Amino acid sequence: MLENPALKRLAAALHYRDFRVLWIGAFTSSIGTWMQKVAQNWLVLMLAGPASAFYLGLDTFLGEAPILLFTLIGGVVADRRDRRQLLLMSQYVQMTAAFILAGLVYFDIIQIWHVLTLSVITGVAQAFGGPAYQSLMPSLIDKAHLPNAIALNSIQFNLARVIGPLIAGVALTAFGIAACFGLNGLSFLGVITALLLLHIKHIPHTGKTGMQAELRGGLSYVRHQPALMALTFLAFATTSLGNPLLTFLPLFAQDVFMGGVGQYTQLMACAGAGAVTGALVVAWLGRFRHMGWMVLVLQFVFGALLVLFALNRIVWVAGIVLFAGGACMVMVFAMIASLVQLTVPNELRGRVMSIYMVAFRGGMPLGSLVAGYMATQSSPSAVLTVNGILLSSVAAWFLLNKGGIKEL
Repeated sequence: MLENPALKRLAAALHYRDFRVLWIGAFTSSIGTWMQKVAQNWLVLMLAGPASAFYLGLDTFLGEAPILLFTLIGGVVADRRDRRQLLLMSQYVQMTAAFILAGLVYFDIIQIWHVLTLSVITGVAQAFGGPAYQSLMPSLIDKAHLPNAIALNSIQFNLARVIGPLIAGVALTAFGIAACFGLNGLSFLGVITALLLLHIKHIPHTGKTGMQAELRGGLSYVRHQPALMALTFLAFATTSLGNPLLTFLPLFAQDVFMGGVGQYTQLMACAGAGAVTGALVVAWLGRFRHMGWMVLVLQFVFGALLVLFALNRIVWVAGIVLFAGGACMVMVFAMIASLVQLTVPNELRGRVMSIYMVAFRGGMPLGSLVAGYMATQSSPSAVLTVNGILLSSVAAWFLLNKGGIKEL
């Protein structure tokens, strides 16, 4: 056990055995996920040619669109079925898709429609696995340590965002793109093993009402909670307007900073390092007063950083801005998720978290698709500038109005 009080506070949720096991498994899988993300973006860039901006946005859209279509159903299922088994099925499907993509690239028969189709399949699996994971996590720890657990979960995901691109850069150079997809497939064995080792037993909700009635019940609950409605909207705004920063990174690396895949992975690593730093800060803070006000201030700063990145043409400045932007983005996400989780009753957790995930994850494909199209009409820099201004404006609106998020 950790003796230092500061370290004990920082790693409070890791004292719970089941959370610790799942954290390690998820971390292994996240490294593979970020390896594939880097390799897949670069693959699309090579396959699409002049239309790469559009296809980068389209690939992100198709990978995330199932979140809009199926996550609400996934939330109902997560309340009615064994969440661990649901998560296992999701991992099996994603692992298979990664191995198929590796095979297509290895045998040099890959086409752009293969990439897009497998993105859809992976997105469907995540639409059912996401609510199950979000609903399972609070059952592994005491409620008092929930903000810490959410921040630690962000740490593993964003630490993987640093490690994954660096490994991907080495693998791309030494072994080719297929190796990144194959290694991602193998990484799913980590989280599958962790899920099989969990001691927690989820007792599914087995009400007499049908799935449609339970879905309406979850929507009604959120609709009558103004704070939840505001947090859900803020999550959508942040992802839809902020995520194109990562979507366009390959283009900035190639066209603005005149680099190759190495430059791209370094920029991704800068954003990931910032995200890890931001998550560490949130983990140390835990639950604190005026968390809602802090979320809005950080979102305003994040919007300003988007504008700065879009207008900058110096690569080392871009690295610093990405570090700061990554920190702001993950702190906003972690704090919003903590505030949502702390207000949700367990019997509604799957449904409420699925609604939150539709906004949080659903904003990514919509934002990327619109940004990709707009970039073909103007430029990625112009799109990020407008997105940054809009993002800061949303934060300013909530800060200037009484009640709502800033009072949480």
